[in-house]
Amino acid sequence: MSVRPGARPAQQPSALIGHYAGPEVHVMSLNLRRGSQDMPADDVDSWSGRLPAVAALLQAEAPMILGVQEAQFYQMTDVTTSLPARFRMIGTGRSGGSRGEYTAIFFDAERLELLEWDQFWLSDTPGTADSASWGNSVTRIVTWGRMFDRLTRQQLVAINTHLDHESETSRIRSAQAIRALASSFDPAVSLILTGDFNCAAAASEPFDVLVTDGPFVDSWSQAEKQLTPAFGTFNRYEPPLPGAQRIDWILVSPNLSVRAAAINPSTFRGRYPSDHLPVQALLTLPERPAEPLTL
Repeated sequence: MSVRPGARPAQQPSALIGHYAGPEVHVMSLNLRRGSQDMPADDVDSWSGRLPAVAALLQAEAPMILGVQEAQFYQMTDVTTSLPARFRMIGTGRSGGSRGEYTAIFFDAERLELLEWDQFWLSDTPGTADSASWGNSVTRIVTWGRMFDRLTRQQLVAINTHLDHESETSRIRSAQAIRALASSFDPAVSLILTGDFNCAAAASEPFDVLVTDGPFVDSWSQAEKQLTPAFGTFNRYEPPLPGAQRIDWILVSPNLSVRAAAINPSTFRGRYPSDHLPVQALLTLPERPAEPLTL
């Protein structure tokens, strides 16, 4: 099942943040929950049953940058179709090419010009597709893109990942690898990290590596305004629970101002888009340094 480009599902939910035409950057992280094409539509995991809710969410919120996790190739095709035609995607499957789950980044190519992008595997051999060596039996990857914002004339780097669900050692080593990636960019460039980290914000060693002792701040705790309660982000298709663990995060460099943050509990015709709640942030890039005077 697919939704035509620009199609608006009936009973479209209201946006928590929505499209911004000004200098703000709206970011969303969404674990899509890998689905099965063979499930009946009324199964909670069924992709055909959940796709209308995914499309309604994306069309209502229209994030400028969208990091997705756990997406298979056929799901990527449907997400692409659900977004406006101006959006582009970077990333490949974790087993190489279109094989395996994607940790991809979608972005508004009219606003953002892609300067470079890459993907690496969270292992001792980061350039080897499908590699895993830190105690995780499931392959894990990082996708990143350096972009030029045509409106603010600033550069930013979008990074997206999905850490392991079983191995704490793997999560820590992965966080260290992401911290090393962040340090490789010019300090003046704004960094945005989206992902399913499979551990609690502010209460886990990977969070300490990236935030407490790292180059990022937590957009949720830094937000000028929190638009929703602090729901747990892994809701398993159940009503969201305030105060439960936030395992899906948007982390940003300190030079970014976080105007608003949200953990989106919206449904469409009674269906959740995923077994994870979407996480959102509205960011303001730093002011461009004044041009030097020419005498």
